[in-house]
Amino acid sequence: MKVMIRRNAAGELSAYVPKKDLEEPIVSQEKPEMWGGTVTLANGWQLVLPEMAEGTTLPITVDARKLAGSDD
Repeated sequence: MKVMIRRNAAGELSAYVPKKDLEEPIVSQEKPEMWGGTVTLANGWQLVLPEMAEGTTLPITVDARKLAGSDD
């Protein structure tokens, strides 16, 4: 699914899923650099993000995969 990752003025990361018109803060991430790992949204969804180059600038739209068993 297409997901836009962005950082607000306070430095907090969030994910926006246009198809669901859903924006949620990212509350945890598997890898400090985020890319190529799993992130957890405030609503319980877990998304697997693609590998990206270090220093990738935000905002960016990526193809992420929602893990089965994540809250709907």
